[in-house]
Amino acid sequence: MKAKPSFQEPPIPTIAEPAHIDKQATSKGIEALKDIAFGSIAGIAGKIVEYPFDTVKSIQQDGFRGLYRGVSAPFAGAAAETACLFWSYRVAQDVLRSFSGLDSGATLPLTGLVTAGALSGGLTSLILTPIELVKCRMQVPITSPLDPTLNSTQPLSPFAVIANVYRREGIRGFWRGQLGTFLRETGGTAAWFGAYEASTLFFKTRALQSQPFGAQSASDIQLPVHQQMASGALAGMSYNFIFYPADTIKSKIQTGELSTRGVRPTFMYVGKALWQSHGLKGLYRGCGITVARSAPSSALIFTIVENLKTAFA
Repeated sequence: MKAKPSFQEPPIPTIAEPAHIDKQATSKGIEALKDIAFGSIAGIAGKIVEYPFDTVKSIQQDGFRGLYRGVSAPFAGAAAETACLFWSYRVAQDVLRSFSGLDSGATLPLTGLVTAGALSGGLTSLILTPIELVKCRMQVPITSPLDPTLNSTQPLSPFAVIANVYRREGIRGFWRGQLGTFLRETGGTAAWFGAYEASTLFFKTRALQSQPFGAQSASDIQLPVHQQMASGALAGMSYNFIFYPADTIKSKIQTGELSTRGVRPTFMYVGKALWQSHGLKGLYRGCGITVARSAPSSALIFTIVENLKTAFA
């Protein structure tokens, strides 16, 4: 008796993922981790330089130690902010290259870099608003109109402020002043990265012209530290000066210092009230010290990030 022939179903073909896709994903993941790590380190270093400008009045009461009182929360905020800025700046550049049909390693024109900076700032504003709200509430008097039930003369801890905001306003309360932060960060970060990229391009172009038989393009030039710092300082001043009024309005909304007579303190309402009360001078009050402290801080941030990228390329 003949055995019946056995039939086996043909194997289902599998589609292997191209190796270059896996490598691309791994490479992007590594770059993202670098952006976060380098940005965090640079942000903390920048805050070390910047923080004493806010607390210099404490020297008379507490001596040098008073300069860095309560610095742990600002350190965490600066690390988160700067990490998000550099990470989202790179991601925004990748997105713009994709839309423009450029290769992944192609350099965007300056207008593209400015646009990437604006996108980066808009995203980072979502993280910054709660951080800055807590910072502002810690700095205003405890008898602020936002919480008349508190009458302690001691500074509040970040955790006390967080608990108080959540109890009185819920989750949405942490994003009070979001529009002001968004406007400041979108425009300010476009100016921040734009000024830095324009300045470094200027220095690199000059260096390229002076060594015609050396580097083939401006991107091949490694700037000396003093030029990196000069570009970073220009970036910091551009960021803080151009959109300073948006930050002033945002701070007034978050602290509740401006009496709104029962009217919801919207961005437009507070801005109009400040303009009517103090004019342009009121919108730029405190701008000088803010710009002054941002120059060394941003100089340090960009220099640290650039040199860490070179060291761990």
